[in-house]
Amino acid sequence: QVQLVESGGGLVQTGGSLRLSCAASVRTFSSYAMGWFRQAPGKEREVVAAISRIGRTYYANSVKGRSTISRDNARNTLSLQMNSLKPEDTAEYFCAARQTSDSWPDIYPPNYDYWGQGTQVTVSS
Repeated sequence: QVQLVESGGGLVQTGGSLRLSCAASVRTFSSYAMGWFRQAPGKEREVVAAISRIGRTYYANSVKGRSTISRDNARNTLSLQMNSLKPEDTAEYFCAARQTSDSWPDIYPPNYDYWGQGTQVTVSS
């Protein structure tokens, strides 16, 4: 059974930075496409960034240039470095995994099989 555990969320001022981490308990992490998604109250879950099993990346326009997604296949970890945070970045952030042979990032939440419990990011103005 796949388990994903996020960490690194918190309260930060506008302009600050946070690094989210996701620890995955899987046998072959390198066979999973991974993604970071977020959901604010009253809004749909949306992709923040995604990374394919071979490291190709995708960023939502809202975070492009301010965020970096990365994966460490040796340590079964996924990370999201977020800089220049804005109040509109406030949301619950989720790590997701999808076992696939595709080499492109997947940005659609319904395609993901496994989800973490989420970590709250709050950006104060």
